[in-house]
Amino acid sequence: MEEDKGMTIGELARRAGVHLETIRYYERVGVMPSPERSSAGYRLYRSEDLRRLNFIRRAKELGFTLREIRELFDLRMEPSTTCEDVRLRALEKVRTIEQRLRELEQMRRALQRLAATCTGRGPAGECPFLDALDAVEEDPDIPAQ
Repeated sequence: MEEDKGMTIGELARRAGVHLETIRYYERVGVMPSPERSSAGYRLYRSEDLRRLNFIRRAKELGFTLREIRELFDLRMEPSTTCEDVRLRALEKVRTIEQRLRELEQMRRALQRLAATCTGRGPAGECPFLDALDAVEEDPDIPAQ
């Protein structure tokens, strides 16, 4: 289908490397605008929609949530927004990712310690790993969430 006449949702999905349902979901949650419709009721997407979808995909690859992506779009549309405003958002995301990495490392160490308590022999009902997860008191080896 020629681009000036609009792309179907299938063509848009193929060109952006996402699933059809992803596009529909993004429309439902308001990250993608509702497209024009053909006289037969088919969604018709423009090159701006492909650009926006690629932006969303790349932002998600960098760890941004859909809420944060919506905020980035809002920043772009706000005339008073500066590059510094955007840079500060990016640095905040870096801090969030660094915190998450620390939490994941703590979980990894705890799992390694707990797994080391289990010999791999005997019935699961007597497994020290499962017993540690079932313990009522707070286990210092298991990170609190």
